Amino acid sequence: MTAPAVRFDRVSKRFPGAQALTDVSFEIAAGSCHALCGENGAGKSTLGKIIAGIHQPDGGRLFIDGAEVHFSGPRDALAAGVGMVHQELAFCDNLSVAENLCLSALPQRATVVDREEMRRRADALLAETGTQLDVTREFGKLAIGQRQMVQIAAAVGGGARIIVFDEPTSSLSQAEAERLFELIERLKARGVTCIYVSHRMPEIFRLCDAVTVLRDGRHVATLKTGGLVESDLVQMMIGRPLAEYFPRHADAAASQEVLRVEGLTVPGQFENVSFTLHEGEVLGLAGLMGAGRSEVASTLFGLEQPTRGTIHLHGKPVRIESPSHAISLGIGFVPEDRKRQGLVLGASGLHNTSLPILRRLSRLSFIKRRRERALATDYFSRLRVRTPSVDAVVAGLSGGNQQKIVLAKWLAADARILILDEPTRGVDVGAKAEIHTLIGELAARGTAILVISSELPEVISLSERIVVLREGRVAGELSRREATEDSVLRLMAGLRAS
Repeated sequence: MTAPAVRFDRVSKRFPGAQALTDVSFEIAAGSCHALCGENGAGKSTLGKIIAGIHQPDGGRLFIDGAEVHFSGPRDALAAGVGMVHQELAFCDNLSVAENLCLSALPQRATVVDREEMRRRADALLAETGTQLDVTREFGKLAIGQRQMVQIAAAVGGGARIIVFDEPTSSLSQAEAERLFELIERLKARGVTCIYVSHRMPEIFRLCDAVTVLRDGRHVATLKTGGLVESDLVQMMIGRPLAEYFPRHADAAASQEVLRVEGLTVPGQFENVSFTLHEGEVLGLAGLMGAGRSEVASTLFGLEQPTRGTIHLHGKPVRIESPSHAISLGIGFVPEDRKRQGLVLGASGLHNTSLPILRRLSRLSFIKRRRERALATDYFSRLRVRTPSVDAVVAGLSGGNQQKIVLAKWLAADARILILDEPTRGVDVGAKAEIHTLIGELAARGTAILVISSELPEVISLSERIVVLREGRVAGELSRREATEDSVLRLMAGLRAS
């Protein structure tokens, strides 16, 4: 019998104020793709980081290829053949792609860095994942999906025999995700063991041979994916039946126009974009990576200034000068990259939630702390944010709980126009359904919502209408009745309707 690639024996881990893992035991077969599933805060990423040497367990034992190991850091894990693709990017934004990819072993000629060799190595690493990039570009200036592919290239190119993929497709386009799936199949064929942390059911059933479910830091079950039903897996993850994965909100009746965009243009990003948004409506904005979706959202929130075009709010033309001006106009924005744009990571959940409304919570320049805490506690409860308390530092929370806090601050601000850019990125299936339900409730109360999502089932399910962008221009608009994955994809790709 071949020894399992990884074996956990009663592994436990505690962080200040929270028990992340309790007596977790299971095995991962060598050369397989094994999924780790569970709600946010279930312990999936913590388990992955223990394998990768980032965290050390407080109790229990970890075995790699049948031998017990004790990693004091990621370098030890790499030496043992374990690599990791992190959900949240961990590279240096101010260095080039090539410098990031070769940082652990810079090629040298005498005492000088051999930059030609460094670029050659970086190109070779990216080619392994099917990615083509200018490796001299600054990493921080890449699109988030491109940054994720660079990180995947670094993990795969390191020659690891065991690779942990932590939500690897959360920021990838469909085309990039397909390249990743092909890469994982090639890795399995070479005998590499892939540990796949994901909330996305189709990916798990497509790629994985077995799945382990965690709930509240405890092992629930380890099962083969063959013969397993998606609804049963979801119920094991969340501990309760889930009536609908993508619940629809009620169709909105004709209502008052609250936002009109006409001929909006930011050179090099998008051109001549026009659409309307009504009270109580959910409008979808779809398009391939680079089509200009996030750039339109940033402009509506005052982060970019258009060179042409007009924005009308409630029938009156406005020039949105800055995010603070947008907030004063009743606009809220959940950005694509929560860590860089949506949160103050070193601050508490309490202070992140109250940040947009400090003036409202203040009197004579003093913040009403009791009211601030009551507000944050209320929204944490409504959104089921899993945290020891509202005072917990946001940087230490799981990605899904961080996303809920970004949503909480705009609910607390009572935004009347809400722009949601990838609102369920990195969020588990239970929380995803809750966020979808929340979007429906907000729309029913009259909030106008603009939803941007790379997941076509999500944007089709939630939206009354869908505006499709292609290469920075509006390619077409579809009603809910007309919108199918095929019809939206054809507009995205510039093809005629079938």
